[in-house]
Amino acid sequence: MKTFSATPKDIQRHWFVVDAEGMVLGRLASEVARILRGKHKPIYTPHMDTGDNVIVINAAKVKVTGKKGEQKRYFSHTGYMGHERHTPYADLQGKHPERVIEKAVFGMLPKSALARQVLRLKLRVYAGAEHPHAAQQPTALTFDRKSA
Repeated sequence: MKTFSATPKDIQRHWFVVDAEGMVLGRLASEVARILRGKHKPIYTPHMDTGDNVIVINAAKVKVTGKKGEQKRYFSHTGYMGHERHTPYADLQGKHPERVIEKAVFGMLPKSALARQVLRLKLRVYAGAEHPHAAQQPTALTFDRKSA
């Protein structure tokens, strides 16, 4: 038996649109990360970008469970000693709901140059129901786990 390793000619890219309305943030992020990496395909190769493009709409309507709405905080550092910034989930969700999903998906990906490239090039997140990618004819994806 020989180990299969995908080459660029083997990869076929598809477009998927995911409606985040009513979905739990972590469950949505893990499924989106799986599609971005290409783990749903039989030709998955860890060192190659075999994944598909994902459009997430209605990011402003994503849910979190438990007390995460009040307690969850996002950490950032300015680069100066002691200058840590902690942004509450509610503030980030109110101002930039796209970033909440982007940060959650980034947390599900491996910390590598390939993962950063996948996130930058193949994930599009929109707060509302409209997106400018109709020409790509995306396929609608639904996940079983919608309830909290």
